[in-house]
Amino acid sequence: MSLLIIEDNKDLVQVLAEGFAESGYSVERAYTGEEGLEKAKNPECECIILDLMLPGISGLEVLDRLRADGAVTPIIILTAKDSVDDKVEGLNKGADDFLVKPFDFRELLARVRTLLRRNVDLQHHLLHCGPLTMDPVARECRVENDVLPLRRREFDILDLLLRHENQVFTREKIISQVWQKEYDGTSNVVDVHIKYLRDKLREYGLDTIVVTVRGVGYKVSCPECS
Repeated sequence: MSLLIIEDNKDLVQVLAEGFAESGYSVERAYTGEEGLEKAKNPECECIILDLMLPGISGLEVLDRLRADGAVTPIIILTAKDSVDDKVEGLNKGADDFLVKPFDFRELLARVRTLLRRNVDLQHHLLHCGPLTMDPVARECRVENDVLPLRRREFDILDLLLRHENQVFTREKIISQVWQKEYDGTSNVVDVHIKYLRDKLREYGLDTIVVTVRGVGYKVSCPECS
């Protein structure tokens, strides 16, 4: 399990990192909002512990940007602020949990474990779209009894869009979620893979579930009847 701690107090980060290491977690560290945004792109990151009071980009802005980019990684906010308004703002921007400083490490560890268990449970849920069923853990996609032979990027794009049905993703957001640092700069890479995906879905009359929103990007719209 890999965690990312975004916190400018290096002494606190060291204490937390040692505690998590003793509990079997690997820890990545970031001391500014900018550094945290970059390291949060690591696909191995399974939970983010985020301080609100950061130099440069604030913790709330980091949270806002991550969620705007489609990141679904669980995020726990750490802050010295304990007002209801601060908590509500953080939760409304997409935080999964909130812990006020000072805190007991055992409580933070318990909250991390709870979020990770919940995330694993979500990942094991099958995704459905009409007769199409996707298993994100087994990385298998079926239409009724037939296995749909999707390549890695095709699978990841469909997975992303199915998890957020009817939410429009720009090409840039799809690239940031699916390709991340492996993007080679090809301008039409998303369009090409969408075409490949539709070609494979067309055999089952499902090519229309991937909808082009002109001037914006793509979304999935599933038929009402399974």
